[in-house]
Amino acid sequence: MGKLDGRVVLITGAARGQGEQEARLFAAEGAGVVVADVLDDQGEALAKEIGARYVHLDVSQEADWHTAVAAAKSAYGRIDGLVNNAGILRFNELVATPLDEFQQIVQVNQVGVFLGIKTVAPEIEAAGGGTIVNTASYAGLTGMAWVGAYSATKHAIVGLTRVAALELAAKKIRVNAVCPGAVDTAMSNPAQLDPDADPADSAAASEALDELYRKLVPLGRIGRPEEVARLALFLTGEDSSYITGQPFVIDGGWLAGVSVL
Repeated sequence: MGKLDGRVVLITGAARGQGEQEARLFAAEGAGVVVADVLDDQGEALAKEIGARYVHLDVSQEADWHTAVAAAKSAYGRIDGLVNNAGILRFNELVATPLDEFQQIVQVNQVGVFLGIKTVAPEIEAAGGGTIVNTASYAGLTGMAWVGAYSATKHAIVGLTRVAALELAAKKIRVNAVCPGAVDTAMSNPAQLDPDADPADSAAASEALDELYRKLVPLGRIGRPEEVARLALFLTGEDSSYITGQPFVIDGGWLAGVSVL
């Protein structure tokens, strides 16, 4: 018996990385999964492999959200879970960040989560209640140089999570956030995205990142996307039935060495 038997969960940014691992794990635990992404080929292949439904979803576009909800209801009849996982990261000094870059990050990371809550929460209420899990970040609880726009949006997601939890509790919807530290995905290691990259260069980049995280992270390594997926599963299932409005840090102890007021 799976931990999500009978549940229907829409996961954004699910074609790769953390979202992919969440989709795989949720499907294995019995959920009807909607794989949502802008990476259509990868998303469709994953959905076919795990027996899910794929839908194209640009999370910054409200019309896409309505289309995704319609597709999910067509496939499964309802929705009672949402994982707002989609996000982008750009490295830049704050004062050197172009306005259009800052706004793009806000549109995907922050507006995307807002639209997800706004569009899907009424569907979850209609289904009798359920859960929303937002992907924030370690950088949403403290400052981090060179990722100012990203950090700002992740702080906003923590705030949205708390407000949504307060407003939606009476509708039997729990809302929590996962706050990963560095995780071994293409987002944290862009060399994984370059099909023309020399494998030796990609390996060297990965080795350099591993060395960095061995120094920064008390547990001595970068996180794995499947570890974040297990936390998202906990917050989606009944094991967390008395938890709402909380940001859960999963960072190997990194934040433990940072003062947060």
